[in-house]
Amino acid sequence: MKKIFLLSLTFLLIFSCGDEIQFNNPAFQGDRENELWRAKVFYAGIEANGFLTIVGTNNIETVELKIPTVAEGTYIFGDVNTIEAVYRDAFDTRYSTNNRPDESVSVYPELGEIVIEEIDLVNATFTGTYRFLAFDESGFNSIGFTNGIFYKVPLEFGEFPADPVSCEDVQVNALSARLAYEATFAPELDFIDAAVLADACNNYIAALNTQRNYCGDVDGAIQGIIDSLGDCQITCAQTISNRLEAENQFSGATIGTYIALCDQYRFYLLEEINVCGPGDGTTQLIFNDLNCNDNDGDGIANILEDFNGDGNFGNDDSDNDGIVNYLDDDDDGDGVLTIDEAFDANGDPIDTDGDGDVDFLDNDDDGDGIFSNFETGDTDGDGTPDHLDNDDDGDGILTINENADPNGDGNPADAVDTDGDGVPDYLDA
Repeated sequence: MKKIFLLSLTFLLIFSCGDEIQFNNPAFQGDRENELWRAKVFYAGIEANGFLTIVGTNNIETVELKIPTVAEGTYIFGDVNTIEAVYRDAFDTRYSTNNRPDESVSVYPELGEIVIEEIDLVNATFTGTYRFLAFDESGFNSIGFTNGIFYKVPLEFGEFPADPVSCEDVQVNALSARLAYEATFAPELDFIDAAVLADACNNYIAALNTQRNYCGDVDGAIQGIIDSLGDCQITCAQTISNRLEAENQFSGATIGTYIALCDQYRFYLLEEINVCGPGDGTTQLIFNDLNCNDNDGDGIANILEDFNGDGNFGNDDSDNDGIVNYLDDDDDGDGVLTIDEAFDANGDPIDTDGDGDVDFLDNDDDGDGIFSNFETGDTDGDGTPDHLDNDDDGDGILTINENADPNGDGNPADAVDTDGDGVPDYLDA
């Protein structure tokens, strides 16, 4: 009976004290190992980074409660390093909720909490509750606080941020980062860019770590996502998908797209080899055999300048100038570099005069009887150069019908000049 009376009295005293703290005087106290501990001095501070610390001391022992923002809410100790309770005893031994207990003591330590119930911006004070179990550096010794209360603790240094970061804010940011990451391997994409994926993945991890810091991660779900992202490298399956798409595109290559699609195919073949390993060597053989070279820089791949198709690049010389096609930057010898000949929007060669020979293999591109190397400039100023214009002077009479080359050797040196004005008829409007 006596014990019951004493327990009842203790409860009444603690409740009465709590009632006084809550409604009358600023205070900071709690039950330390089931004994009332009360601070004589207490204050709050806001760091430049927006972190909040609430401190209570009796000049011998100190309790510090730290959270990463200035916002009302519940923050779990012992979960993430940015949320921490620290107790220093009379011998300056530091106990922290971020110190993990030795496994012989506890594998799963109790997680405490600080609850910021009210932030009085007008009077610059903080009110709330706390409880925690903190360990020293060895992990063998602990100090526990329960029934912790801080009431109207004044702000001693720092300023209230205009827009304090909240858990909801960082959750929104993490969601945005996740969507950006998932967009890098969306099904509608032709290719997954390994560098873009890695950047988005690392940004997502950073956002998740920020979310952990501000919101906590009691069940480990956020850390689980971070761990699942690994080193943010593209996967073997993703590189195979890239290679298959590149192979498909290359299979439809034209003269104009061959070099670009060939280089693209080689890129993704090598990516697969680097990520997945050599496998049975098939991918490496394809890579080794793929010839994307353009030795003469004329925009036509070497392999497409083997016009007789015998696999020997050394016996193809379209203009018989002694320079084989894959080394000749003017394959038809018409004075117009192959790369400057007429090509369509896809980069494929055009047959301007419709004679069956594309321009870069035709020494008379416009079929007017004059070799292209003798047709420089744009005589009639119509925007079509003479070597592609079958009416060079724009007089309505085709060049081929103006006796531009009577002897038929392709050289207009003998062109007729009917009016004797020094300008041959095919250039005289």
